[in-house]
Amino acid sequence: MFKTNVGGIDRVLRIVVGIALLAAYFFTTGGAWHWLLLIGVVPLATGLMSTCPAYSLLGMSTCPMKK
Repeated sequence: MFKTNVGGIDRVLRIVVGIALLAAYFFTTGGAWHWLLLIGVVPLATGLMSTCPAYSLLGMSTCPMKK
């Protein structure tokens, strides 16, 4: 469906950051800005799907070149 444009290291970092932000949301007490930690859904989803809409708009890719 979407063109793969997220490479290996980028993908792993996105998944780790996403999980860390969501864990912080669920395991910390609430505060005024606590809900902002839900932004972790975005890097987690883009890492799991190996595609980033922002990369597509900017014409970027971190995937190795296909021969």
